Amino acid sequence: YFLKINNSTCFRYIELSNGLKALLISDLTQSESNREPVAKEEEDSGEEEDGDSESTNEDSNCVNKCKTGDCQFFTVILIFVDISYKMSYIISQSAAALCISVGSFSDPADLPGLAHFLEHMVFMGSEKYPAENGFDAFLKKHGGSDNASTDCERTIFKFDVQRKYLREALDRWVQFFIGPLMIPDAVDREVEAVDSEYQMAQPLDSNRKEMLFGGLAKAGHPMSKFFWGNAQTLKNEPREKNIDTYERLREFWRRYYSAHYMTLAVQSKETLDNLEEWVRAICIKIPNNGQPRADFSDLQDPFDTPDFNKLYRVVPVRKIHALTISWALPPQDKHYRVKPLHYISWLIGHEGAGSVLSLLRKKCWALALFGGNSESGFDQNTTYSIFSVSITLSDEGFQNFFQVIHIVFQYLKMLQSVGPQQRIYEEIQKIEANEFHYQEQMEPIEFVANICENMQLFPKEDFLRGDQLMFEYNPEVISAPLTLLTPATANILLLSPEHDGRCPLNEKWFGTQYSVEGNPPPQRIWEKCGFVFRDPPVITHLNKFIYINLKLILVLFDLFVNILAHNLAEPAYDADVAQLEYMLFPGDHGLFIRLKGFNHKLPLLLNLIVDHLANFSTAPNVFSMYIEQLKKTYYIILIKPDRLGRDVRLQILEHHRWSVMQKYEAIMADLGVTDLMDFVNRFKAELFVEGLIQGNFTSAESKEFLQYFIEKLQYKAPPAEPPVLFRVVELPQTHHLCKVQSLNKADANSEVTVYYQTGLKNLREHTLMELLVIVFLCLNISATTQILFDSFFRYQVYPSCRNTSGVLGFSVTVETQATKFSTDFVEGKIEAFLVSFGEKMVNLSDEAFQTQVTALIKLKECEDTQLGEEVDRNWFEVVTQQYVFDRLNKEIEVLKNVTKDELVSFFMEHRHASSRKLSIHVVGFGEKEKETHGDDQSSSSPESQDTERKTSSYGDVSELIFLPASPVLAKASRITDIRAFTSSLNLHPYHKILQ
Repeated sequence: YFLKINNSTCFRYIELSNGLKALLISDLTQSESNREPVAKEEEDSGEEEDGDSESTNEDSNCVNKCKTGDCQFFTVILIFVDISYKMSYIISQSAAALCISVGSFSDPADLPGLAHFLEHMVFMGSEKYPAENGFDAFLKKHGGSDNASTDCERTIFKFDVQRKYLREALDRWVQFFIGPLMIPDAVDREVEAVDSEYQMAQPLDSNRKEMLFGGLAKAGHPMSKFFWGNAQTLKNEPREKNIDTYERLREFWRRYYSAHYMTLAVQSKETLDNLEEWVRAICIKIPNNGQPRADFSDLQDPFDTPDFNKLYRVVPVRKIHALTISWALPPQDKHYRVKPLHYISWLIGHEGAGSVLSLLRKKCWALALFGGNSESGFDQNTTYSIFSVSITLSDEGFQNFFQVIHIVFQYLKMLQSVGPQQRIYEEIQKIEANEFHYQEQMEPIEFVANICENMQLFPKEDFLRGDQLMFEYNPEVISAPLTLLTPATANILLLSPEHDGRCPLNEKWFGTQYSVEGNPPPQRIWEKCGFVFRDPPVITHLNKFIYINLKLILVLFDLFVNILAHNLAEPAYDADVAQLEYMLFPGDHGLFIRLKGFNHKLPLLLNLIVDHLANFSTAPNVFSMYIEQLKKTYYIILIKPDRLGRDVRLQILEHHRWSVMQKYEAIMADLGVTDLMDFVNRFKAELFVEGLIQGNFTSAESKEFLQYFIEKLQYKAPPAEPPVLFRVVELPQTHHLCKVQSLNKADANSEVTVYYQTGLKNLREHTLMELLVIVFLCLNISATTQILFDSFFRYQVYPSCRNTSGVLGFSVTVETQATKFSTDFVEGKIEAFLVSFGEKMVNLSDEAFQTQVTALIKLKECEDTQLGEEVDRNWFEVVTQQYVFDRLNKEIEVLKNVTKDELVSFFMEHRHASSRKLSIHVVGFGEKEKETHGDDQSSSSPESQDTERKTSSYGDVSELIFLPASPVLAKASRITDIRAFTSSLNLHPYHKILQ
């Protein structure tokens, strides 16, 4: 099977004699070039990890990451898209992904989490390449990355690497499926890695809801299994029951890691012939056991139980009110050409006039609504499909949640009465087709991962499009699931912190507190709601930024931006449907607005936003709703260890920074609509507007954007361009420790960040710091720290280059659990890691050093896969008032003549007693910390969970709790009053890195 697109991208589908199926992807035009760009390493999927630039607000999900770190801002971009098919792009990195049609549904009953554990274990060396973490080291050395994931019915492995190392990487990687070592000695260590993932997952409400929901399935259905696995299920209980976990791993691998269960996608700037030769030569060695594929399709209707159609009240981790109404429907995979659930979810999730959310917003009962199926393995598999309506409720909405439920049921009854509408279906079909054909390029590693999974789901002619396009309208297929969305078959989940202490039941694995009640009465009345759809526009993308500087009262500013977004939600929804996107974000120094979409209608959206900005107003009930919502937002930030750690660190480093904790205190004050409107009027009176436009708008059109702001807002410009900076303190030349207690008593997760402040440096030294981090990632470390970091913390160690308002530094961050290690112990391991790294770097060969330099040069030379990447870099120059738009070229010139001795010397400057070192510990609750801090630390071990659950996990988050250090860190100077500590320190002048 062969497909050629635009004389450049070609595909070839092959099947090997052992049953493995492969799709080969080649860019013929680029393969004739000598250039071999190297893509960035895959970023961690953590929610928010700060990096280079730290002088911007991170208290919103509407955040972009710049290429060199996480300087977060919004920009003006115009992208002209001239693509006739999704695959006509330049391949910047070689990548491969393999999907096996086995997952956690196949876990044996006596070893929960075995499929996930096996995914970990196959990485631990192979017969041909026995080094335990050799593959990771090989990829890091050659600009690559890898990852894997286990779902209900599929397991996916993926990696990327520089093109010329693809064949060797492929050979090393495929050995996981040919002859993995899985040595017994590694079992206990890797169990700890699985257990760490489990503990890190515990504070996430999405995981808790999933585990509770799965527990409602009837006996024998795999949905009720504990997919994560932990030390209890994979080590402790098996030993008690004399179960040989190692032998069961080998048995599971032999049974399921079989070639005929596998689909492979490989993408590179190689010829198809080369790719086929390599795949045939290497992958033919994967064994085929000949056994039939795992099949769960006969286990339909998993919720045919009395426990399902109930009202469940649940205590969330986040301080938020949320309502989820769910239905278990027959599996929908065979209807992928119609996609009936997508059609229904489009209508349920509509936000324009006449929609469910519009009505709920008018009543100030809801802030957001999502309807549909997430298409994850848990939501959609061969046994069932889940359809859910999830609503974020206001406090008033929580008090009226029965009425909210009735409105949803009324809307569904109207849809059932009206039936499927071909006009609406075709509108959605056109929009999805536009999005498919003109979508931005995916990173190769993500693209092949998506394709290899599609190969398990669709016929080969639909590998590239089966998951996205709506092919044909069929009212009968749409009506079938729609008629099943009735009150009698619904399961209702109501989350609220007000349930804390009132829920007597506990979910087994994540400890979620809940109670069960009878389902609400069926709906009695319904009313008709309307829809608004418009024709889709032509293809062009635009991002727009407006920078406004004013002395801000940050809480009122946050309120203003949230309510402005609320006011825009309905009038701007039609633009959203037509793929015109916008984001509003309250930054540390001003209002950021980002627009993206088709160019010929984008000015209308911009004008709409400016109009609402100029004529801003709010009703008292909307104001009250967002006061409560912001309280929850600040609270959610503060109970996360990584966000609290960042907040504390920047509160120490940046003079006059308002911490989230201070904002939380401020919002508890008695604020009213008059306060907000007074602030908004002052805000609009004196503005400084700055923007960046890239793309196919003319200079005249760009000036029209600015002119509209000037005419509509009638603001007064300040006498001079305002500065956009925080002043950064100069840390003392000694070690300081700030150790604070996590603000969530139910969370065992801890975080340790060790930060070294370098100071005011030039462009060469900033480039050296980047290179240092690359070498950090690529060098193997000593055996002692390898056990710690490559096994227990393989996924939670982050070396970072930090640019804090122009002041250079670097840090190492480790996420851990208080059930396993104290933070003081972890800091000791970080120090051992740094000592080992220094020794390794000194002994690094010139050839190995030059390999890392070359990798970073190629990374900087790599062509941007999206115009947005270039705009991010350019906007960083604008927002920091540096305007070095050719910074990449300057950094490349530095790298061309850098020496190993220079880098070693630069690193060693930080490794002495007078280093400016700051350690931030956020301490979770668990046995290891209780050993240090006594009864102030409650344990989160399984033995003591029952005691913990009797008390509330919701505490006061308006004050930091400073903890003492153990004797291990007795020499460090403690920080117990941040303002007192920083008030005596010198401030660095604002520094621009220009040359």
